[in-house]
Amino acid sequence: QVQLAESGGGLVQAGGSLRLACAASGRPISGYNMAWYRQAPEKQRELVAAITGIGITNYADSVKGRFTISRDNPKNTVYLQMNSLKPEDTAVYYCAGRRIVAEQYYYWGQGTQVTVSS
Repeated sequence: QVQLAESGGGLVQAGGSLRLACAASGRPISGYNMAWYRQAPEKQRELVAAITGIGITNYADSVKGRFTISRDNPKNTVYLQMNSLKPEDTAVYYCAGRRIVAEQYYYWGQGTQVTVSS
């Protein structure tokens, strides 16, 4: 019912910035909890940031103060602004969505690679 497509990844030097976008299609996601996850090689997938349907956000401690998650409901899109990037931010970043009543995210994008060089 919902398809998610990430974009905006790339190669950036440490200290630089990137903005990731997650474009949703199929149905409106304004009432969904949305999130960004990331997974580095040989590492577990981790939650980076999440936003509720009314705009409440939370972040992993490692990105607080540097990353900002936001959503544009008319565009049916979720963003992740990443500033002051560090090499340890290197990972594949995934967009995910779920209804409030769901315990797990079940809509996933294909991922976009973010590489931060030293």
